[in-house]
Amino acid sequence: MTKILKVSQLSKMYSSGSKNLTVLNDISFEVNAGATFSIVGPSGSGKTTLLGLCAGLDKAGAGSIELCGTALDSLNEDERALLRNKEVGFIFQDFQLLPTLTALENVSVPLELQGANDSKHKALQLLQKVGLEDRVHHYPSQLSGGEQQRVALARAFSTSPSILFADEPTGNLDEETGEKVIQLLFELNKEAGTTLIIVTHDLELAQRTQQILRLKGGKILSNETTKAA
Repeated sequence: MTKILKVSQLSKMYSSGSKNLTVLNDISFEVNAGATFSIVGPSGSGKTTLLGLCAGLDKAGAGSIELCGTALDSLNEDERALLRNKEVGFIFQDFQLLPTLTALENVSVPLELQGANDSKHKALQLLQKVGLEDRVHHYPSQLSGGEQQRVALARAFSTSPSILFADEPTGNLDEETGEKVIQLLFELNKEAGTTLIIVTHDLELAQRTQQILRLKGGKILSNETTKAA
């Protein structure tokens, strides 16, 4: 099976005054194309740092990452940005919608940046899929948290990414709203055949993915296949 993400002996350190803080230490794992994969661990275990490195948002101190067949450490910042725009989708805990744009515009902007001719039509179709066809002209401030995250879902899938990184996607939502968002996330992901990587502290959510990587103190505790596989 094709490996869409290969992480080998990855380490990351930050300087804090005169001290060096090791956030990740000798991390290695692989993710198959089309798989669902979660990274779990307590706060401060290095989950979000690992996601940022895997997505090419930051550079590792040591080790290597291959994303969609490309070695990230061989790319400069512009080249990493091009790879992200072409292959990667993101969903964040705090939604990160553009406040001055409507729901429709938030979803269509990534398509326009890729040069799509029918960006508005595609964006409208995606907003219909997430149940927001009656909210397309609303601004983020006029939407509930759950509605904003559904807009973010539609935006993430708009460019048909090869791999989607979701960082605590239900972290700012109540349980019922979070469950609806997760159901939509898995439905859209299955339909699109995207590789899904979720960073979460929610073990119940992690169990719904095919593989769970557990981190503690920047090290791998376990890497296990679940019943969902």
